[in-house]
Amino acid sequence: MMPTPVILLKEGTDTSQGIPQLISNISACQVIAEAVRTTLGPWGMDKLVVDDRGKATIANDGTTILKLLDVVHPAAKTLVDIAKSQTAEIRDGTTYATLLVAEFLKQIKPYVEEGLHPPGCHPGCLMPSPE
Repeated sequence: MMPTPVILLKEGTDTSQGIPQLISNISACQVIAEAVRTTLGPWGMDKLVVDDRGKATIANDGTTILKLLDVVHPAAKTLVDIAKSQTAEIRDGTTYATLLVAEFLKQIKPYVEEGLHPPGCHPGCLMPSPE
């Protein structure tokens, strides 16, 4: 028999689960991708980012823009961490990696909204069905 897990959360933490939370996570990642989308390619545009202290920064690369963003949402923060890993390992392709992950999420969003679950798994479970 497995022990019941104990989860410690800060007060006020959103503990919603299920399809609405998955859709919220996908939407948050798409917002991050939109922040860097127009910087990609030969006609990439500059972005003006102003922080909470009023300091303005103009940048046209995804790495700089993602570093300047103060991301709080856990799923969006994970997307930023993916981009940071890309920068640390390869030193290039940060924007592309961010947009690729966001596009994968965008493509699966309709299936999540329909409630489709992975094959070999029964609804509401993250483990393979015993069949």
